[in-house]
Amino acid sequence: MKLLTIAGLPGSGKTTAIDAIKDLGIVVTMGDIIRNEVKKRNLEPTGNNIGKIAKELRNKEGPEIIAKKCTEYIMNMDEDIIFVDGVRSLSEVNVFREFWKFPIIAIIVDENKRFKRLFKRSRSDDPLSLKDLKERDKREIQFGLDAVIQNADYTILNNSTIEELKKKTRKLVMSILNNY
Repeated sequence: MKLLTIAGLPGSGKTTAIDAIKDLGIVVTMGDIIRNEVKKRNLEPTGNNIGKIAKELRNKEGPEIIAKKCTEYIMNMDEDIIFVDGVRSLSEVNVFREFWKFPIIAIIVDENKRFKRLFKRSRSDDPLSLKDLKERDKREIQFGLDAVIQNADYTILNNSTIEELKKKTRKLVMSILNNY
């Protein structure tokens, strides 16, 4: 099994990057673990509720709990290629590294572009102001996302078009898979 991870701040283009390669394997989105927990508790999937549950899970069960839940899920799959979307800490990276050697791909984009993209996307947990985005970034960084991005094996700068990001991502991932 080949595993690759995609990391980036909210609105960086992780989902768009994944869209460019999802035909090559199966996508496991770490945020879905938290969103499913929010749903199970009959809470609205707002940014506050998702953030609160993410913190609560990590505080109660350790900073690597989301990765552990994803690993259990992945271990029950019979797939050759898995893309993990949304690794947020080196603790999570270490959980995956207990089972797989894999690269981390970081998607980087400037704050104003991220905010515009998130505002336009209008998902229930997306920020409504630049202040909200900064608060969400702060939470993600407290989880350890900045260390993941800084230690990424590959970086994709996403300050251009959707098509360009998809093209860059596909080219990079094909190269990685061919040399895995």
